[in-house]
Amino acid sequence: MEKYNMAIILVHEIYGVNEHMQYMKKRLSNLGIDVICPNLLHNDISYSYAEEEHAYKNFIQNIGFENGVLQINQVIFNLKQQYRKVGVMGFSVGATISWLCGRNNICDFIIGCYGSRIRHYVDVKPVCPTLLIFANEEKSFDVPKLVDLLEEKRDSFLEIKRFDGSHGFMNPFSSHYNKLLANQALQYINKFVQKQLSESFLSEG
Repeated sequence: MEKYNMAIILVHEIYGVNEHMQYMKKRLSNLGIDVICPNLLHNDISYSYAEEEHAYKNFIQNIGFENGVLQINQVIFNLKQQYRKVGVMGFSVGATISWLCGRNNICDFIIGCYGSRIRHYVDVKPVCPTLLIFANEEKSFDVPKLVDLLEEKRDSFLEIKRFDGSHGFMNPFSSHYNKLLANQALQYINKFVQKQLSESFLSEG
């Protein structure tokens, strides 16, 4: 398999670097790019889904979105010394952190999957290609309303895809997993990443 001069930083959910992140890391690596999944919890133990409340409390009290952004930005900066292109992809709180990383010009692209807290940062203007994926069924917020607010920005960098699933539909370890929708979403992600690779080759030429 051909290897490309590109890396993706995978930003985990409140649960830490669990089996879902390991699964996604393997899937993304199949594209021929390097995938790095930093542990924002700084703990080798990840939370189970049954510990959602405790995991969320730990994230809010000990990490938070802005601190998470600072940590990921540092990883981006370090990787830019080694790779031509560095992107960020996150799930849930990781998607919101990824969205916020799109404010700086050192990140080359952003992918965010069901980032509910993006609704608190709709004024962010991405400065790099950005793909947001949402599940239409969310308990905590109105997805169509958020998507409308984002699309009103008419940002040329921003692409949004919605799927008729629930939060976690891309996670094979979640009770909300939907294999068909997950494969469709992953195809969009693959095309998006391949486009970044193609543009990188054109710039080199």
